[in-house]
Amino acid sequence: MAVGLAWAGDFRAGTARVKITPPDGTPMAGYFHERGSTGVHDDLWARALVVESGGQRAALVSCDVIHIPDGVAAEARRLIEAETGLKAERVMISATHAHTGPEMKGVYAKWVPARMAESVKRAAAELKAARITAGEGEESTLAFNRRFYMTDGTVGWNPGKLNPKIVRPAGPADGRVAVVSVAREDGMVLATYVNYGLHLDTVGGTEISADYPYTMSRLVSGAVGGMTTFTLGCAGNVNHIDVKSGRKQSGHGEAQRIGTVLAGEVIRTYAKLEPAGAGELRALREVAPLPLAPHKPEDVEWARGVAAKYGKPGAAPFLDLVKAMRVLAVEERGGRPLEAEVQVIALGKDVAWVGLPGEIFAELGMEIRRRSPFRHTVVVSLANGHLGYVPDGKAWSQGNYEVVTARCAEGSGERLVETAVKLLKEAGR
Repeated sequence: MAVGLAWAGDFRAGTARVKITPPDGTPMAGYFHERGSTGVHDDLWARALVVESGGQRAALVSCDVIHIPDGVAAEARRLIEAETGLKAERVMISATHAHTGPEMKGVYAKWVPARMAESVKRAAAELKAARITAGEGEESTLAFNRRFYMTDGTVGWNPGKLNPKIVRPAGPADGRVAVVSVAREDGMVLATYVNYGLHLDTVGGTEISADYPYTMSRLVSGAVGGMTTFTLGCAGNVNHIDVKSGRKQSGHGEAQRIGTVLAGEVIRTYAKLEPAGAGELRALREVAPLPLAPHKPEDVEWARGVAAKYGKPGAAPFLDLVKAMRVLAVEERGGRPLEAEVQVIALGKDVAWVGLPGEIFAELGMEIRRRSPFRHTVVVSLANGHLGYVPDGKAWSQGNYEVVTARCAEGSGERLVETAVKLLKEAGR
């Protein structure tokens, strides 16, 4: 597909993808019990987009995995710098959060950084004069806040379809679909970069799959050409379950439905993309120390006993298991605060990406966008590391899953917002 927009900017760009599908039998991520993969529904990929302006480059890498551990991100960046010269602050590596991918540890975690680096190396070798355009669509029928005020005064988490005790959602779902298109000078599309805030936990089972971005990417690329990349927006409290409907919402068919609807909105959004004006490519990052979630000394022995039941479905109440894993993870840090890298990559005055290392509540991403000086701000969660859940301020007193599992303390989400806004304003000067 040729994009009929005036030529703008002095950009160059290159794309590449490298397969990161694990072998059969690989332990799968996403749940509090063990399961091994039994086959491949669709392959997993590391997709790289390298952009250049004014002689400065940056790389955006998206991987079809549940998260990127700090060590994996650091090793991938080390290899990328060794092979391309790109410094860490100019490389954003994010996870789509697929629950039907491998656990990010062991042999796989040692193997995958080289594949991430290979994707950037190949993309950097393919740099061509490019036009970059950006815009936003809106798709509000797929994403739903999964926390609800209940009739008993509590806030429920995934309380079930058609539950009569549900009063209303406890927060928003962000329906914004961010689209950045990269095209050659003749208008042929090289890449479509899509960002949307919807948890990837649709398929289930033991087949390896990229979940709904598989269908979305295939359909968008089929319609406009080039490589389509998906990144996850702020979806820590958002999933695909419509509690007002009784229909089944799981499996490959549901993932295909979601991917198809989302693809339709991406393709529609192409009609209103705006050129990114020429300007400096800036990359900034800052490590924000986040205080640890508190626990009592006596909680540690209790947590060890509960954690011993991990991998045995039903052996311990779910929230007890969640709390136990959090207590032990926090205890292991010996009081050292979490180190949250906040990253901004900006093109001129028009387009900026923000990378945040965790499962961020929708409200926090929306606040960053509201306060950003850029016309188009893409907030990418699960980037360059993994802090776990980061709730917004109101959630802490409400409790339930995301709060119980959070390893950071109250106020951490707002600290990330302030850091991101500060970097955006600096990049926009």
